[in-house]
Amino acid sequence: MSIFVDERTNVVIQGISPTSQGLYHGLRNRAYGTRVVAGTNPKRGGEEIEGIPVFATVAEAVEATGANASFISVPPKFAADAIVEAAAAGVPFVVCITEGIPAQDEAVTYNRLVREFPGTRLLGPNCPGIISPGKCNIGITSGDIALAGGPVGIVSRSGTLTYQALHELSQQGVGQTSCVGIGGDPVPGTSFIDCLAAFEADPDTRAIMMIGEIGGSAEEEAAEFITGSVTKPVVSYVAGVTAPPGRKMGHAGAIISGSKGTAQAKMEALSAAGVTVALNPTEAGEAMVDVVRALG
Repeated sequence: MSIFVDERTNVVIQGISPTSQGLYHGLRNRAYGTRVVAGTNPKRGGEEIEGIPVFATVAEAVEATGANASFISVPPKFAADAIVEAAAAGVPFVVCITEGIPAQDEAVTYNRLVREFPGTRLLGPNCPGIISPGKCNIGITSGDIALAGGPVGIVSRSGTLTYQALHELSQQGVGQTSCVGIGGDPVPGTSFIDCLAAFEADPDTRAIMMIGEIGGSAEEEAAEFITGSVTKPVVSYVAGVTAPPGRKMGHAGAIISGSKGTAQAKMEALSAAGVTVALNPTEAGEAMVDVVRALG
């Protein structure tokens, strides 16, 4: 199986135009086999772009095509409104790859979803998206580096390390059920815990790889959740071991203050939870290969 998306997922691309990044990545997703059924653009309703019917609103697209997932790649200024529009149209799964959305906008939007649209899950923003190999790919991850069949589920805050994890495992013949890039912004719509719970419930996922990074407390919270709620083996790598306190590193959420949010603190919490903690991405891949071999 897979989590969140599969071969039955119907995707609407919000903000589609002949020159948009959404179209570029959406066409790559469609070439992978993803069912891209619609696009939206208030100025191009009724048109068709690269064989994709365009509607003025998400609500119209959902009604006409049965879209049950949205792919948002619009400028930061419009992203929050796009997320809410999708939720208001009843779309249950929204992927937003937009980078640079103000943290206040993220916080307001997240809380609106929780309060007004609890049936909608947001992945991102500022994330690579999700791929369930052989079934569905929404976002910017290259399908060439993923291997279908499981048994490993991947969840990562880092986009680049998401790709490396996929590649490391695929090179060793270890397939993936789903790979979820949750993004590194301060207010992610989907958390480590959300993904860990979904992988724990998925019978085809037999081991989990979790890639964290400095900043915040998400990894420590995940460690606590793993202790009480995850029975499957988990391998983890935390990026940013050499980052100095108070220095922002890459993602908006990757900043540490004093002893909080450091890679070392996160690694210690995960190790105490029984997680196999690697010191670099390649070591994490090798550790997961060993775990899968031991599964029999």
